[in-house]
Amino acid sequence: MSTERWEAAAKAAIDAGEPAALVSILATEGSAPRGAGTRMLVTAHGIAGTIGGGALEHQAIAQARALLDHPAGSWRVQDYPLGPLLGQCCGGRVRLLVERLAPQARDWIEQSGVLVTRFEADALIRTIENSGLMVASLSARGPRPSPGDRIVERLGTEKRPVLLFGAGHVGRAVARAVDGLPLALSWFDTRPDAGETPGVALVEDVHIESCARDAPPGAALLIMTHDHGLDYRLTAAALHSPARFVGLIGSATKRARFLSRLERDGFDATDRARLICPIGVEGVTGKAPEVIAIAVAAQLLRLHGAAA
Repeated sequence: MSTERWEAAAKAAIDAGEPAALVSILATEGSAPRGAGTRMLVTAHGIAGTIGGGALEHQAIAQARALLDHPAGSWRVQDYPLGPLLGQCCGGRVRLLVERLAPQARDWIEQSGVLVTRFEADALIRTIENSGLMVASLSARGPRPSPGDRIVERLGTEKRPVLLFGAGHVGRAVARAVDGLPLALSWFDTRPDAGETPGVALVEDVHIESCARDAPPGAALLIMTHDHGLDYRLTAAALHSPARFVGLIGSATKRARFLSRLERDGFDATDRARLICPIGVEGVTGKAPEVIAIAVAAQLLRLHGAAA
């Protein structure tokens, strides 16, 4: 159960009537293993998700299981200095909210928007708002939330759209590698047999270029089809889009040929400079699909820390 996503585990526990507790990081200070908004689901027999492992997680699990015998909606707020007492050398501080999960939690789990949590003496009242409420960072010090208080947080992590063209060996490995990352995958291929792969959208050859050309701003495009001619058409279409990243699988030779052809077709130096080929973080030289996929996933994650 520990590798399962906490959202799925929470819904399964609610549906089965199984007592479960949710551990949420409300705030951190200094160095901490995970950030605010991280959650972990705890039952009598397992966990799903992680708040960072180590002694902090061990104590949080124990506290969560102690709450399983309490009525649904019961909650506790606990502070943990990450120092010698916990045997952790992070040196930071973490404030946790531990709650006995109530059936009403199903109404907000896996939703988007702004989550408002109101603290009542024997329950947490949560609502989803889309009215532009101010989301403020909480402190890991000072007064803990008490009945009558409320906190406002944005649910989930903003996901970068990723348009993947090609469902071959490398494409399938990339799809596996980005699963669970803050990336929203859309996957395309033109070959009828590719439709047997879950998640692949079949697009007629004459229409697939529009998928690349219409990519949203900030998107990342990964081009790795079965045909170099199709790769070029998609590359040219992608360079007409406002995509943040245009990546093409291939060698330095393929890159040189594509750049030469793009120049002949009227793409200026600025446009041509947007093409990333070969793809993947530097220093990873393996050619196995799984190796390429990890290198590509790491490259996409770097975009989060780069200027838009």
